Amino acid sequence: MKKNYFSFILIFNLFFLFGQSFDKKIEQLINENLDETIDLRHWFHENAELSNREFKTAARIAQVLKEIGYEPVTGVAKTGVVATLNPGKPGPVVGLRADIDGLPVKERANIPWASKMKGIYNGEEVPVMHACGHDMHTAILLTTAKILYEIKDKIPGQVKFIFQPAEEGAPPGEEGGAELMIKEGVLKNPDVDAIFGLHVWSGLYAGQVYLRPEGIMAAVNEFRIDLKGVQTHGSTPWTGRDPIVTAAQIVNSLQTIVSRSLPLTEAGAVVTIGSIHGGVRSNIIPEDLYMLGTIRTLDNNMKATVLERLEQIVYNVAESNNIEAKITYLVSYPITYNDPYLYEEILPTLERVNGEKNVHLMKAITGAEDFSYFQEKVPGTYFFIGGSKPDVDLSTVAPHHTPDFYVDDSAISTGIRSMVSLTIDYILEN
Repeated sequence: MKKNYFSFILIFNLFFLFGQSFDKKIEQLINENLDETIDLRHWFHENAELSNREFKTAARIAQVLKEIGYEPVTGVAKTGVVATLNPGKPGPVVGLRADIDGLPVKERANIPWASKMKGIYNGEEVPVMHACGHDMHTAILLTTAKILYEIKDKIPGQVKFIFQPAEEGAPPGEEGGAELMIKEGVLKNPDVDAIFGLHVWSGLYAGQVYLRPEGIMAAVNEFRIDLKGVQTHGSTPWTGRDPIVTAAQIVNSLQTIVSRSLPLTEAGAVVTIGSIHGGVRSNIIPEDLYMLGTIRTLDNNMKATVLERLEQIVYNVAESNNIEAKITYLVSYPITYNDPYLYEEILPTLERVNGEKNVHLMKAITGAEDFSYFQEKVPGTYFFIGGSKPDVDLSTVAPHHTPDFYVDDSAISTGIRSMVSLTIDYILEN
């Protein structure tokens, strides 16, 4: 009864404020700006840049915001851009966030706006592409900012647009991403009451929305393991100390953490070694090597167990082989946690504007997102929108972070519609 009452009040307020169906007004504005949004998306895709190096991207974002009428603040968390709608106006404050960085991946998609950009990653020149859809997120938020600006006089509150760099992780030795934005005060002045973020997903059909309350994406802990032995000739391994054999034993043993140390009926977990670097010749046992890995967990107690077992295995296996070992923790994100009360409040909005049959309860996934840092400070909801055409066989779709990754422009409308409507409804209901 309470939800029905508030839905009635909201709809009454929308009709009173806008003089016509609010949802129809928003659809009209989306259609009027769709071609421009697609052009922006293509430009950002073609000009992909790595984390903390999004200079052209940030300049274009600031330029578009100024053309709309905003006074954007640049250089936030190195290359981030922030703009506020209705600065100083009384009422609730909503934060909307889009990530803007690309990845060190060479694009293979056959599209005229494919990226040919280069960047420096781990000291080497690498190709750069938007292999995770951040180009679309950026374009969606810019048009959301434009539509809300056109109706700003009727919005009884403020909206803070957060264009965040380095979601994929800052370069070694640098700070970045959501954590640095928060440290620099992005959620203050005005103080954000609630924050929303989205992610396009190539493995879902365009027009579909997926979300869940509480944990929706895993915590991530990325790490580096350095092993130091004694170099020797490959024909006489007993005259040295072999970090390669030690690394092999460590990799195998790490796989027992999930299978033997965790209650997997409670939540999922992953321990992966994704990179091993060491040695130059077949007949030389090297002095040292290093490995890079990632941990994904959906339960904080299980995360603590994984980290404890990781250290036990690495140091004990290394000691048994007379090898020096060092673990360095790199990127660390908390669990992406959707506030359950906010979820219940905004779910009717997503169902109303996208169609109830197109909004789905999803299971938690082991991907990770630094949007979780915002959610540690204020209530937040993160959701997914589909990125593939309905006639595509989803089993053939390239996953994120791969050279063939592609999401279709038809996903854009769902993103804008959802972000604009969530913002208006939240402000009117609070």
